[in-house]
Amino acid sequence: MSNSLDQVRNIGIAAHVDAGKTTLTERILFYTGANHRIGEVHEAAAHMDYMPEEREHGITITTAVTRCPWNDHVIQVVDTPGHVDFTIEVERSMRVLDGAVIVMDGVRGVEPQTETVWRQANKFAVPRILFINKMDKPGADFEQALESVENRLEGNPVAVGIPLEDNRVLHLLHQRVYAFSGDNGETVTSESVIEGHPLFERWSEGYNSLLFATAEADVEDDDFEAFAEAVLCEEAISLSDALKALRLATIAGKIHPAFGGSALKNWGVQPILDAALEILPSPNERPPSKATNLKGEEVRIEMINDAPLVALAFKVQMWDGRRHVFARIYQGVLTPGEKICAAGKKNVHERVTRVYDIDANSKKALDRAEAGQIVLLAGLKKTTTGDTICHIGKEFLLESIDAKEPVLGLAIEPQSSKDEEKMLEAISKVCEEDPTLRYEEDAEKGQRILRGMGELHLQIIFERIEREFNIKLRAGRPRVTTRETVQTEGSANVTLNKKFKAGDKDIHLHARAKVHAEPSSRGAGVLAQVKNYAILPEGTNLNAAQLEAIESGVNDSLSGGPIEGAILQDVSVRLEAVEVFGSASSPQALRMVCAQAVREALINAGGARMQPIMRIEVVVPDEYVGGVQGDLLSRHAEINNQESAGTGMRSLHGYCALEKLLGYMTNLRSMTKGRGTFTMEFDRFDIVY
Repeated sequence: MSNSLDQVRNIGIAAHVDAGKTTLTERILFYTGANHRIGEVHEAAAHMDYMPEEREHGITITTAVTRCPWNDHVIQVVDTPGHVDFTIEVERSMRVLDGAVIVMDGVRGVEPQTETVWRQANKFAVPRILFINKMDKPGADFEQALESVENRLEGNPVAVGIPLEDNRVLHLLHQRVYAFSGDNGETVTSESVIEGHPLFERWSEGYNSLLFATAEADVEDDDFEAFAEAVLCEEAISLSDALKALRLATIAGKIHPAFGGSALKNWGVQPILDAALEILPSPNERPPSKATNLKGEEVRIEMINDAPLVALAFKVQMWDGRRHVFARIYQGVLTPGEKICAAGKKNVHERVTRVYDIDANSKKALDRAEAGQIVLLAGLKKTTTGDTICHIGKEFLLESIDAKEPVLGLAIEPQSSKDEEKMLEAISKVCEEDPTLRYEEDAEKGQRILRGMGELHLQIIFERIEREFNIKLRAGRPRVTTRETVQTEGSANVTLNKKFKAGDKDIHLHARAKVHAEPSSRGAGVLAQVKNYAILPEGTNLNAAQLEAIESGVNDSLSGGPIEGAILQDVSVRLEAVEVFGSASSPQALRMVCAQAVREALINAGGARMQPIMRIEVVVPDEYVGGVQGDLLSRHAEINNQESAGTGMRSLHGYCALEKLLGYMTNLRSMTKGRGTFTMEFDRFDIVY
């Protein structure tokens, strides 16, 4: 790590699957000298795709971290997966990055997972630049790709590095045209685009467009406002002033500079490296992180060494059979041997035995980790994803990491009964690594269920368990995770009046509760309104134990729906009245009557099952569109858009229940003679009629 944070960049490479993220990363490592050869994904030799499963399937499965030098700077690169089943890897990476490069296919533009990573970057306010890749392919269109960013992502793309027909790049801010030669595009030559140059007119037009697009951004900065005023007054703007303004607008999230090229054909990559230094922020140019102390008071975490330690554990990974934790240092310094705690958690006090620098699947011991670094920690047995790491007695809580709920489950068992305990241990470890995995036991059916984000997700987990733990698993038919809600309004007015003996005591439980339940909007969750209810007889005061029992009783019955007891969702429950009857209305009586009233109100409101609804994109040759669309409609899919996806290809967009899509890829290949592709992403739980 450089001594100055100004010379550090922490950037992520993110995109839709097969847009070329890992191919771009391999070139970055080669051109910076971090690697001495280029590893190709199609040859199963990519440096960043080090897992056997990644090389076998030809996709990135887990986030890989490395670092490389460029022009006296250090760039820490995070290569993220593009497949929707592994979106948690992108989520937790975006949480700790300072900038991102969003890679897009020059033919297809914005794709479903592009939208997902864009939303994740928006969520954490990550500044980003665009690399429009595969510009060598027939049908690639730089301008059309930028239009798709504007229309589908509501982004503000601005061309900076324009790809030319002869594998060159016209750089508007450098006023130069770059050419790439050598066996691997490592030789970069350039010439100035001055007046009289064949490209001068094109540069001048593009440069003026860049100036006006940048000036329209709303950035609260005195220098930027002076720049915007000069542009509007049509004054001459220097290249350095334009670059400074573009950088301010990019860091503020108002502008998304775009570059074009082809990573596989080795052209247009070096300008991305320059842009990472010139346009994306260093760690200390990011706003201070928001945190709270244990009193709930908000504090600001500055990216400095001379302050108490604050770090975020964003990933747990088994490394050489041992548990390691990836962490981003936001404040302070961490050295091997130090005692730390997971802020806000009781009895999670541990010692960091080793601190490592990371290069994909290799690691190097460090004497210390400083603010701004992403490091690997050994020795932590209890710290998990989303925990804030602090020194004991100086605790602060950073914003945690949310993991989506799994949507697909499989009943599993080991092929050999002697592997029963080993299987449970293996599943415990993989679930600890991956917050989107869930393991549960169905006592009623005597089954063990492993739930994940999709068929590929679970397939990869099974392959890993077999390779890493030497356990072969048998799996049953996929079981789609369901939720429950209510369809209409329903009320219940329940009176509890129960007398019984407990030993030699006569017990009398007597109370009444009135509850109303109704559906709420999709994604709203469960809302329990346990305030401002009538207490009868009027003027009655309840003690703290009774009030707590009432709230607990309402919540008791909200853990499961009225049909099968599945997780309840999108329901609003309101407690309207409670009537007490002297000493017989004990906390126990009040809790029981409120729980019963909620259950009956849910039943009266008409329970309904909800299934996972997936957002889908199917890309097929033109001649197969009719047949594929008819097949989707037979699966009750909703097709709401259709557009060109390059020469002779169409892209169908819509929604469909996950249950209807199980095994769909096999059918699609059959219908299109192997030429169709299909992606899906979880959108919501909803009722399927």
